[in-house]
Parts: sequence; C-alpha cells; structure tokens
Amino acid sequence: MEKIWLNKYPKGINAEIDFNGYNSLMDIYDEAILKFSNKKAFTNMGVSLTYSELDKSVGHFASFLQNELKLKKGDRIAIQLPNLLQFPVVLFAAHRVGLVVVNTNPLYTAKEMHHQFKDSGAKAIVILANFASHLEEIIKDTSIESVVTTEIADMMPTFKRILVNSVVKYVKKMVPPFHLPQAYSFRQALELGALRPHTKVNCTQEDLAFLQYTGGTTGVAKGAMLSHRNILANTLQIRNWMSPRLLEGQEVAIAALPLYHIFALEVNCLAFIKMGAENVLITNPKDIAGFIKDLKKIPFTVLSGVNTLFNALMNHPDFVTIDFKNVKISVAGAMTLQKTVAEKWMKITNSVIVEGYGLTEASPVVTCNPIDGTDRVGSIGLPVPSTNVKLLDDNDKEVTMGEPGELCCLGPQVMKGYWQRPDETAKVFTPDGWLRTGDIAVVDESGFFKIVDRKKDMILVSGFNVYPNEVEEAIASHPGVLEVAAVGVPNEHSGEIVKAVVVKKDPALTAEDVIAHARLSLTNYKIPKVVEFRTDLPKTNVGKILRRALR
Repeated sequence: MEKIWLNKYPKGINAEIDFNGYNSLMDIYDEAILKFSNKKAFTNMGVSLTYSELDKSVGHFASFLQNELKLKKGDRIAIQLPNLLQFPVVLFAAHRVGLVVVNTNPLYTAKEMHHQFKDSGAKAIVILANFASHLEEIIKDTSIESVVTTEIADMMPTFKRILVNSVVKYVKKMVPPFHLPQAYSFRQALELGALRPHTKVNCTQEDLAFLQYTGGTTGVAKGAMLSHRNILANTLQIRNWMSPRLLEGQEVAIAALPLYHIFALEVNCLAFIKMGAENVLITNPKDIAGFIKDLKKIPFTVLSGVNTLFNALMNHPDFVTIDFKNVKISVAGAMTLQKTVAEKWMKITNSVIVEGYGLTEASPVVTCNPIDGTDRVGSIGLPVPSTNVKLLDDNDKEVTMGEPGELCCLGPQVMKGYWQRPDETAKVFTPDGWLRTGDIAVVDESGFFKIVDRKKDMILVSGFNVYPNEVEEAIASHPGVLEVAAVGVPNEHSGEIVKAVVVKKDPALTAEDVIAHARLSLTNYKIPKVVEFRTDLPKTNVGKILRRALR
C-alpha cells in the first residue's frame, strides 16, 4: 500500500535508513566501544561493566571460543542464561569469531532443550549451572561437543561472587547436581582466553547472526534465520525512531525482559548499545517487590516491558514510591497493551507507554508509536523506516481502508526463512516475498495500525468473528479484574462461544459482575457465556498470555 504514514513521522525520522556503512553487528559494537569507552554498558545486581571493561571480557571469551574450543565461522553456539552480565560477554564474543547464536530459554525442560539443540546443530553451549542437570539428560543425543557452565555471580567482585554463589548453591539449593565432565567453568574460560589473542572473523551482512527460535505457542518451535543485515537494519531503525527523545550516552535503560527474547535482545543488547546507554539487567522481574526496590535505586530514563508486567507493577502497593521524574519513555511490545493499563500508568507516573509491534521473524520491530507525544493509545503506531505494510484478506487481496486484514510486512529486517524448514518458510511468505504475520489489523487514514487479534485466536460465533482482544479490553476495565484472557470454546448451537478466564483483583468479584460489565460495551454474541476464575494465567517466558493453553 502507499506509505500514507510518512506524513505522520516526527521531525528527524527518516523514511529510509542506510545501513550499508556496516558489514556486521560487530561494526556497531566496535563503534560503541570506542565512542563510549568509560561509560557504563551493563549493570546487574549492583555491579557494572563499562564499555571498555565489557570489551576486555569479550576479547578473552572470544579467544577461548576460537583457540580452546576450536569453533569456526558459522558454527552454532547456544546461550542459555537469564539476564546476567555473562550474557552480553558471551553474545558479543560469539559474534566476534563469526558464530551463530542460538538463544535458549533457561527455563526450558530437557525435552524442549533437546529439540532446539538437535534442530540447530549447536556445537557448544554456555549454560547457567542451575539448569545444567537438564543438559546432562539430553546432551548425548545432540551435536554439542563443548560446554561452559556459569554461576549467577561469576562476573562480580571476589567477595560478592563467593558469597552469592555459595548462598545460591548451598543455602537456597538452587543448583541440582549434574555430571558434565567435559565442561569448563565460565571463569576458567576467561582465564584461558586471556593467555593469547583471538583473530577477529569478518562477517558479511548476509551471514547468519542468530537462529532465534519462535515461542512454539502454535506448534513446534522453529528457528528464524536472522542475518547480520536483518539485525543491523532493525538496530538502526530503532535508533532512528528513538532519536526525538533519547540522547547518545545519556540514557539508563531497564532490561526487565529476558535478553534471550528477541524484543530485549534487539532493544537492550543492540539498539541501546548503539546509542551508548547503560542497560540495567533485571534477573528476576517476576519478583515484583525486588524489581521495585531496584527501580527505586536507579535514576532510569527508559523502561521496556509487556502489558502484564506493567499491570503487575502498578498493582503492587510499593509502586507509587518509585521516582519517575527522569523517565522519558516506556515501551510495550510482545502482546497488546490494554488501554486501561496505559491510562492507569499515565495517571500514576505522569509518563507514557508507547506500544510497538513486531515478531521474531522481523528481528523484531515492524511498527511503533511515535515517542514525540503524537502516539495513539490503542494503536501499534506507524511502520518504522524502510518498512512497508499491507493488509490482506483470505484471498491475498488488499482490504479497503478500515477493514481488517492479515498484516503483512516487507523490509530489510525480515528473516531469511526458517532453519532447515523450506515448507514452513513457504507458508509465511506471499509469492512476492511479503511476510505473513498471522495478526489481524486495521489501518486508519493517517497510517496508524491497530491489531485486532491473532488470526489463530479468532473466535467464530454463529459465523461472526469475535476478536479476543476486544473482549479482554472490555473486561479489563472493570476495577475488580486483575488479568483476563478470552478464548473460544465449542458449542453445539453457535459453533463456539466466548469464555473469559479472569484473575480477580477484588475477591468479591462474581461471574455475573464480569458478564454485566462486558454487556456495557459489547454486542450480545461477543459477551462471555462462561467465566472461569483462576489465581493466575499461563504465560510465555516474557509474560504473553497463552490462549492456546487455556483453550
């Protein structure tokens, strides 16, 4: 479609981005190291690494990978770590010697690990010791030859390292016993790497940077092949988009979402590195009380998260004690930002959450609301520079303005395809190369897009489409509701009916209250016929509600 959204671009945002000055991600990294040498790059649990200190450890670990493990350009290395200082060290070291990174959720079961490692053909892994017992179960049936285990405090000063690691292992007993005789320790790897230099391996834009596995919420997880070109493009797209308010070398960004997830990986590990920000790594954001204590200590300027995280923060009594005077922007992605959450956040913090949209297969950002004050609550914003979007019906014809259609995108950030899955790759691309996102959206006359729902989550009631987001939005505005998910359940008369699964904020809330409230804003066939109360909702590792699990 015609790029009608360009007229709504804030001043200073380019219609196209030029990323041809960089050959690989390491060019951006090296530029940042030179430019911001003495500034803090990453902070975790009160310990910080400057850009130069980060680079020193990156060099040592790169040497270890190259000289001790004998890994070559194109080999895959799995990183199975939460948000710790070790993560960026391993990530950038791997790219320095030309490896392809396979990010892995630390909470995966042995079965899930087996699939990802077997499918990717990973030859090496860096894993938190807490989860190494799972690796022991499956490693013989994978291609993994080399293992590096690390403990939570391995990048901390000596006294704190010994204390924290001892408490985690012996007091809290969070490290199950494991037997991996071939494993190096992370600190051993750094010491060996320090003995001799490494040779930087030059990558091209077309070389793979990541095999980023999709969440698998609709089937077996597939590895999206993200090239250096894909990630470079999205890094520069995000940097340009944030330029109206975020300044080089002056931002402090909270990384609450896990770095192994594409959202935090691209925004915190890459785009914010490009702008010389300090990234504060939150290891366990589910500990809301602990998270709030961290936020009270840090004069942060940027916070990224998901709807459920923002909601959980605001529903904790200590949230109002956080000082938001330095905050320039909060960014929401990975799931729909509910209007009630955005409005409540603004009321309490006097700062805005802007919603963006993306997916693993697009590195991930496709659209984002402007951050200059022209954002529109309830929309996913405008396509970012060098990105085109169109909405297609079931016959691959563009829909008319205001009509819902599947959001399809085209741009340099779109993946090369799925690893060793040409069949699945063919399913998600149109014949002329547009990526089918599986999300249903509408666009207005200004070019602002709004997600109506996931195509696969749509509920069909007597031939009428019901979008769960609309139902959830209506119910979430009830003051007695903490969280809600809407799903379709079979019905002999109408095919499906709407079921609402609710987590109460008010213990006195009843199913009748929920239905009556929904009736205020929804037509009859959209109103839940069944209401189920639960103490919590199933979610992905980043907090996205798993409607499939509820169905």
